[in-house]
Amino acid sequence: MPSRRPRTFYARFRGRPSAHSPFDAYGRRLPDPAHNLHQTDAGAGLDDRVDQIAYMDTAAATPIGTAYKQHFAARLDLRAGHTVVDLGCGPGTDLGRLAAATPGGRVIGIDRDPRMLAEARRRHPTAEVHESDLHALPLPDAGADRARTDRVLQHVDDPARVLAEARRVLRPGGLLGLAEPDWDTLAVADEDLVTSRAFARFVAGRVRNAAIGRDLVRLCVAAGFEVRNVTPVPVLFRDFATADAILGLRRNADRAVAAGALAGPAAATWVARQERGPVVAGFTCYMVISAAGG
Repeated sequence: MPSRRPRTFYARFRGRPSAHSPFDAYGRRLPDPAHNLHQTDAGAGLDDRVDQIAYMDTAAATPIGTAYKQHFAARLDLRAGHTVVDLGCGPGTDLGRLAAATPGGRVIGIDRDPRMLAEARRRHPTAEVHESDLHALPLPDAGADRARTDRVLQHVDDPARVLAEARRVLRPGGLLGLAEPDWDTLAVADEDLVTSRAFARFVAGRVRNAAIGRDLVRLCVAAGFEVRNVTPVPVLFRDFATADAILGLRRNADRAVAAGALAGPAAATWVARQERGPVVAGFTCYMVISAAGG
């Protein structure tokens, strides 16, 4: 039987820039759609990344964040002596947890953002971190026991290539843990169903690989993995403050109006009702554990 699912989820993402998408130089999408916890504003620049890091830390320290990360780590079956690769490690949020679960082992963090990596090194002076593109990992073949990506594949240019790289660096039988949202499942309850649906479509349309969660199994099989477990994680928000922080209800409604996706008066009324509550908003995230074939 699968272990108990966490009740909700929060987001952080890293990827690779594309000429046709508004990403920064290290793959972080500059507009602030639902996924973007650590981008404080659509025009946020380099100085705002300290705030992004603080926000990530705050989210990870909440009961929700703690439960989610414990669930993910348990699924990976981390053991003493394991070599673990954290693909998209950011400021090292999970490096300490991974190291504690693998005494005598080796934890390797990979990220494209040098500022995030500098923070990871500051927090974990003995950690092994590398600035690299996830599409071309600076690691040898079959050298890792575990690898993980946490809400990263939704933004990369080529998820299949990233999975192929993960397969290459894992030993036969090594486990890969993936956690990705399906933004097409986003729903916000309201009497104005037209506006709620338009808001959800607008948010999903701002994510490069919006439906990646549902595609993880197919992509893993194609990359030569044996899928061991698939867990749909319901992501539910019941208070406005949290829903607004995670989903950007006000910010994204304003942006949808500016883009012509929502009518201004209807959007303002919709947001006001959300502020008054009750709030029921959420989406589905998929957690997939796969084993590298021999």
